Amino acid sequence: MAENEIRLSQADVQKLLGARSGDTALLYLYIRSGADAQGAREALGLSESRYSCACASLKQLDLWPREERVTRFVGEKPSYSEQDVLQARDGDSDFRMLTGEVQRVLGRTLNTEELKILLGFLRYLGLPPEVVTVLVSYCRERARWRGSLRNPSLRTIEKEAYYWSEHGLDTLEAAAAYIQEQNQKNSRMSRLLEILQIRGRSLTQAEERYASAWLAAGYSDELLSMAYERTCLNTGSLNWPYMNKILERWSAAGFRTGAEILRGDRKGGPAAERKLDEDELYAIRKMMGEG
Repeated sequence: MAENEIRLSQADVQKLLGARSGDTALLYLYIRSGADAQGAREALGLSESRYSCACASLKQLDLWPREERVTRFVGEKPSYSEQDVLQARDGDSDFRMLTGEVQRVLGRTLNTEELKILLGFLRYLGLPPEVVTVLVSYCRERARWRGSLRNPSLRTIEKEAYYWSEHGLDTLEAAAAYIQEQNQKNSRMSRLLEILQIRGRSLTQAEERYASAWLAAGYSDELLSMAYERTCLNTGSLNWPYMNKILERWSAAGFRTGAEILRGDRKGGPAAERKLDEDELYAIRKMMGEG
């Protein structure tokens, strides 16, 4: 590759085309050129709102430059005692107010062991109290989105707290950007489940891997709907490996719209799908653990 030449993978190009946003593509090329992303808005002449949307889109497509993990805590995790909790409640106004706010969000009184975990959020992980409040609310809403009517435990929230601390999500601005990104992913996943007519249950790990890969690839709702329809027509039901093969063929052929797929059908090209014979169906069922 020649010096200063930028080479994009087909997968990244498909993601950008699927986003259908000139600002997103322009910002991506600007960043890939080696320029500092901090000066992108001014250099590209984008308004604050257009720049924010382009940034969010690149993060959603997993095309934003990955930042190095920043560990905010050092040393062995301390073991807080009941006395530590009592002293914090008496002498630390931040901890006292945070305790009340977390109890309000979760709708219950925290026990001593949970208060020890909460104290660790502030003193060990180094998260500000206002960020911890946002964290707890986010974990509660995430549980709702996953179909749980119960509020998360402090142990569950602690796992997310470690992630936030390790990745530098220690300001309200950083937390808000992260939550917006997650909400966009959840919204797209919800839309995909509607297309696949999956209701009243969670995805298995294998299914979630397929779904996440399709969303990361930037496939449009139109392509997903057509692939789902053909999968059902040819196999009799939703078959994830089969649908994945359809999407991969269309992507390799450069098809991005329904019209392009239909033209490929008429020409008998890669878009055309045939019905599987019994041996092929058996092989796919075996892959899914159904055989």
